[in-house]
Amino acid sequence: SLVVLFGATAGAYGAKLGSDERELILLVWQVVDLQNKKVGTLHKSLVKADNLDLSDQCREVSGLTPEGLGKAEPLDRVLQQFSQLVSSDLKVLGRSSYTLCSDGQLLIRQVLHPETSKKNFLLSDCFYSFYDLRKEFHTCYPSSAAVKDQTIKTMAEYLGLGTDEAEEDFGVWQVKTMVAIIFSMLSEGCNHIFTEPETVKHKYETGPCLSSFFFLCSSKSETVDSETVIRARGLPWQSSDQDIARFFKGLNIAKGGVALCLNSQGRRNGEALVRFVNSEQRDLALERHKHHMGSRYIEVYKATGEEFLKIAGGTSNEVAQFLSKENQVIIRMRGLPFTATQEDVLGFLGPECPVTGGKEGLLFVKYPDGRPTGDAFVLFSCEEYAQNALKKHKEILGKRYIELFRSTAAEVQQVVLNRYMSTPLIPTLPTPIIPVIPPPYTIATGSVRDCVRLRGLPYTAGIDDILEFMGDATGDIKPHGVHMVLNQQGRPSGDAFIQMKSADKAFMVAQKCHKKMMKDRYVEVFQCSGEEMNFVLMGGTLNRSGLSPPPCKLPCLSPPAYAAFQTAAVIPAEAAALYQPQALLPSTRTPQASAAAPPTVTYYPAQAAQLYMNYTAYYPSPPVSPTTVGYIAAPPGAVAAAATAAHTPILPQPGALVRMQGLPYNTGMKEILSFFQGYQYAPDDYNGLIQLSDQARSVLQAPKEWVCL
Repeated sequence: SLVVLFGATAGAYGAKLGSDERELILLVWQVVDLQNKKVGTLHKSLVKADNLDLSDQCREVSGLTPEGLGKAEPLDRVLQQFSQLVSSDLKVLGRSSYTLCSDGQLLIRQVLHPETSKKNFLLSDCFYSFYDLRKEFHTCYPSSAAVKDQTIKTMAEYLGLGTDEAEEDFGVWQVKTMVAIIFSMLSEGCNHIFTEPETVKHKYETGPCLSSFFFLCSSKSETVDSETVIRARGLPWQSSDQDIARFFKGLNIAKGGVALCLNSQGRRNGEALVRFVNSEQRDLALERHKHHMGSRYIEVYKATGEEFLKIAGGTSNEVAQFLSKENQVIIRMRGLPFTATQEDVLGFLGPECPVTGGKEGLLFVKYPDGRPTGDAFVLFSCEEYAQNALKKHKEILGKRYIELFRSTAAEVQQVVLNRYMSTPLIPTLPTPIIPVIPPPYTIATGSVRDCVRLRGLPYTAGIDDILEFMGDATGDIKPHGVHMVLNQQGRPSGDAFIQMKSADKAFMVAQKCHKKMMKDRYVEVFQCSGEEMNFVLMGGTLNRSGLSPPPCKLPCLSPPAYAAFQTAAVIPAEAAALYQPQALLPSTRTPQASAAAPPTVTYYPAQAAQLYMNYTAYYPSPPVSPTTVGYIAAPPGAVAAAATAAHTPILPQPGALVRMQGLPYNTGMKEILSFFQGYQYAPDDYNGLIQLSDQARSVLQAPKEWVCL
């Protein structure tokens, strides 16, 4: 028996049915006894949608109204009635089993399955197998129009069936005409037999795609038909292959056909490549462009088989063996201690979520040199065990919390292959980014008291708090004129310096804001000069006893003292202009003006000087972006010596650089400097000359133990 089924939504009709995510509002069906050529009762049922706003096309074609639909039953109740009425009709006809038959595939694949999936209730098994009347008709009548061009009306006209659509209600005419077409196909001239129904997969099959094993056994990889692949974009970062399969519910995805795309850090980037069993399924998937997954709309585009193979096609023997177990749920663990063993992971998961095969169900991801990456994949035999494992998300193993996510076979292949094929982090020495600052943003020097010092700031105070504290006076702050003083650990010291536009403005601020409250503390405000500010920023102290110079091993920090040192490398203004400006500490003394001003350079002291500097973060006045201090300005003597020196660029000797891996993503320069606190620079000469671009034609010297990032 067949159950001829017809339906309509509140939106598009015909070839665009289901493409707009509108809900089902009408179901019409009738049972057909193929052997005896009898029919059951024709049933028509309205469906109450959550959104009763009907499109103009729907109103015109169906004649339905929101008022009429408001009295109908919801979809789940209608489907229950459908099953009961079909069973009753089958008993009357003396039949026991049936298969659905619809006009095309849209009603089943693009409407019923997606909508019931979103509303979280299951369809009965009868909706996973059906006959496409258009395909059956074309098989019976090969000279008829192509399947994609067929409609109920064109099939009836081809057979010469005289039915008037206007005489029947919407839906009723369609079902009666489909039944007449089926009886014509069963006539003695055709004797058509319905033998191969369309199928809808009950669930997505995980596991490696075919190309993985083909890749292992052949010198050239299998090709994937580009007409079967799409790219989904805008996915939630935590979405799994099962979530994506649910988004495409009703369409048949190839086994292992969901490949989640990862970024360079191995994290999901919100895209996935999906491979369907044939081009017809792919074309239906493209109609779901901008359909929703939760509150997000998903973009769906065509992709190529080559793109899919790049993500999911490569593997290794280790991965192939790991994925050889069928129908397993894969969980990815991230953030494992580098010393974690298989026993540690099994103990972390516990007896409530046993791993398939014990240790054989674990796959640790490693770098090419064998070092662990902190990632691992785990196999579970059922959904229950996987859910128990996911409950341990962000629990502690050792001293680290562990992240757990659903994963896919394609992600396993992609992560492991990317790590296996990864190249050294710094294969060749990169061109350095040299922090320089143009003259307008240098810190003012001299004895003019155009600065103010804020002392006793709350340690939680930021730039916004200071600007609010100063009130109307913020308009008189120079660009890049707010300087937060940090201690050697990179933490706020409670002090800050403000550069004002004039000494009068600084005096007014000191008078107005002295001992004014900020949060729960009063702040002292003193007028000072640029020279006094520089002493403090360089590590000195400023108190009632006067200035105390910064503690260091140099006789002094003044420019004349540098003349006896070995010539340092300099960066002429032409080269410095190639780089993004950053803040720079100037000389602590104001050099005398000369007829020919030397080029603006950045200076790196030649002797091994341990400067106990307060690592100062320079914050500009809005809207300029913040900058940070890095180096000391070059004295005129070094500039003059470097101007006549001939530079021969060489690469640093082995061991002169260190590489840091595993840094937190929010690590800044202050944290790195604090990490290396206590290590002094090498006392010998420079050995790290790094050639810049051809345009710069300059070199940069760095002491042996400086950290290069």
